Amino acid sequence: MDWQDLHYFLALVRRGSMSAAAKELHVDHATVSRRIAALERSLGLRLTERLPRRTALTEQGKVIASVAEEMNRVSDRVKIQATSLSAAPAAVIRVSASPAVAALLIAPAVADFTQTHPNISLSLSGASHQVQLNKGEADIAVRLTRPEDPDLLTRRIGTMRFGLYASPSWQDRPPESWLFLGYETSLDYVTQQKWLESLLNGRRIIFRASDLMAQQQAARSGLGVVTLPCFMGDNDSSLIKLAVDSPPPGRSMWLVAYPEYRRDPSAVRVMEFLADVVGKACPPDNAPETGL
Repeated sequence: MDWQDLHYFLALVRRGSMSAAAKELHVDHATVSRRIAALERSLGLRLTERLPRRTALTEQGKVIASVAEEMNRVSDRVKIQATSLSAAPAAVIRVSASPAVAALLIAPAVADFTQTHPNISLSLSGASHQVQLNKGEADIAVRLTRPEDPDLLTRRIGTMRFGLYASPSWQDRPPESWLFLGYETSLDYVTQQKWLESLLNGRRIIFRASDLMAQQQAARSGLGVVTLPCFMGDNDSSLIKLAVDSPPPGRSMWLVAYPEYRRDPSAVRVMEFLADVVGKACPPDNAPETGL
């Protein structure tokens, strides 16, 4: 018995006529008739009775149809199970970045990445400290300092540039009256904080926070002038960029991972995604980069 003959027979059972079955299967009437005749011969049974406007099942045909329907359901389950088994398991790649980079650059782009790569699941950590890749705290990191560990692969993917921003009410105030927002004193070593300190000239910092987004919100309320990455300040309609004589600093942004991840296709796709997202928002300058 040819299993395909049963397929044609079931279409006839569903549709009730040779012509309707032929239309469903996208074949001609004669093909359906020939297939069912072949099934009847192979089984040694008469399965159908041809009436003027339809094809009826004999009592034997009804029994065979019932068994064939059960076989068809089993076949469908086999197909579903095969699809499930053949699907690649979802890979989870853990990414660490500073809170602002994680929240404002990477997170908004994850939806498009997931649509393109549905079998890759991103776990994103916005960490203000530098995570330890050697302790398994993340698989890939975006850092603002180049790591010293020679075992790590590094690639410079962008340059974080800074500017002075404030709510519009500060634009018309004389610069000597400006009040500033900055990092907590424990973070005075940070590049942009050093630049801010160099601008003070006796003016004071009225508010300090360890988190850039907290500083941004305080600036939006009109509290004072803040140093922000340009990808934050330029895209905030509540703030304006203030002119300064001293050129603002830039900080290289590094993609960091262990060499083993170059052999992991999912990790490679995530690294390409991160380099693209960061590179578009914070284009790197012309300094040489090394290879991830």
